[in-house]
Amino acid sequence: MRGNFSTITKMFSAGVLAAGLLTAPAKAADDTIKVGILHSLSGTMAISETTLKDVMLMLIEEQNAKGGLLGKKLEAVVVDPASNWPLFAEKARELISKDKVAAVFGCWTSVSRKSVLPVFSELDNILFYPVQYEGEESERNVFYTGAAPNQQAIPAVDYLMSEDGGSVKRWVLEGTDYVYPRTTNKILEAYLKAKGVPAEDIMVNYTPFGFSDWQTEVSAIKKFGSAGKKTAVVSTVNGDANVPFYKELGNQGIKAEDIPVMAFSVGEEELAGLDTGPLVGHLAAWNYFESIDTPENKKFIDDWHKFIKNDKRTTNDPMEAHYIGFNMWVKAVEKAGTTDPDKVIDAMVGVSVPNLTGGYSTMMPNHHITKPVLIGEIQADGQFETVSQTPGLVMGDEWSDYLPDSKDLISDWRAPLACGNFNVATGKCGGKGTN
Repeated sequence: MRGNFSTITKMFSAGVLAAGLLTAPAKAADDTIKVGILHSLSGTMAISETTLKDVMLMLIEEQNAKGGLLGKKLEAVVVDPASNWPLFAEKARELISKDKVAAVFGCWTSVSRKSVLPVFSELDNILFYPVQYEGEESERNVFYTGAAPNQQAIPAVDYLMSEDGGSVKRWVLEGTDYVYPRTTNKILEAYLKAKGVPAEDIMVNYTPFGFSDWQTEVSAIKKFGSAGKKTAVVSTVNGDANVPFYKELGNQGIKAEDIPVMAFSVGEEELAGLDTGPLVGHLAAWNYFESIDTPENKKFIDDWHKFIKNDKRTTNDPMEAHYIGFNMWVKAVEKAGTTDPDKVIDAMVGVSVPNLTGGYSTMMPNHHITKPVLIGEIQADGQFETVSQTPGLVMGDEWSDYLPDSKDLISDWRAPLACGNFNVATGKCGGKGTN
């Protein structure tokens, strides 16, 4: 371990005792490469994030079984930021400065990611972020392995607008009150209006983290959907608030054929805690489902069940994102011949690794990856049946084409541009990766 030294060996003999204490040279115990795991294991987000900690432990164990990395074993350093957004920053600093990790895999909510961005920039380390997010960001020290809006939110709305998706005309944008839902819904509102949807056919509502009393909100959804036009809910509700939300939908008899819910943060793990009977037919947009039938996914699920020692534990999209991100990091470290963050960051662009849907995902110059987009229907067993899939991979678009302040921005972290928000209209770099 870097910065720590083994206990000094004391050599005693009659001659040594006569001459005084002699010590052998200290040996640095730096024979492991530390990997930080920054996921909430308690609080409102533990329902989603605990599994991501577990899958990282599995991936590290598997890599060590292959011989480790650069001739060294990997060592996981797990911390619990406890769904406390400022604590994420403290724990990130601790992982980098005290534990000397080579990279960190972590965060779920965008507010937790935003909290740690200054730490990774200041201390020049790497964060792999595995969850769908709102875009409007491209940081040099972050690799975004979850979906950008054009890899989830926009295709989900397109599906609902289509004949196969029910030709939806009225839209409820229901979210948890923080940056990801608000920014995503800002993009979706602009997109819907660009598609000719009038403002009166768009309803937006936000509730706090951990919200549990959904009766009033669901009643409002039901009333909004009774105007004679096909209505759908686009949900960016996060964390354990999803459990009472879906229960209340069932209590009020809202069925998928009446008002379908398209969720962006509900996967197999969240459904495992619900009675899925009333939810059959409701939808989710992701880039991976456990039900995907490929050899790669079958092996991943088998390995997961063996590792976790529980055949009932599900897999989900953010787990696949960590699978992709971790394997990309390993490949980039091998390519660079070092864990030095600057060299690994440069080596990451262009790295391709297998995903679990049967193809390859590539890290692009904007630090986002290529992914397929899947729409799935909830089944009675808590799994998803894929009802729509893009014919090929979609490259993550960090800056939305539908927001006036973003439409002229691009990101390319390769030299000589090396900019996260280059304005193609002015020919200038904004100087940072957020707008």
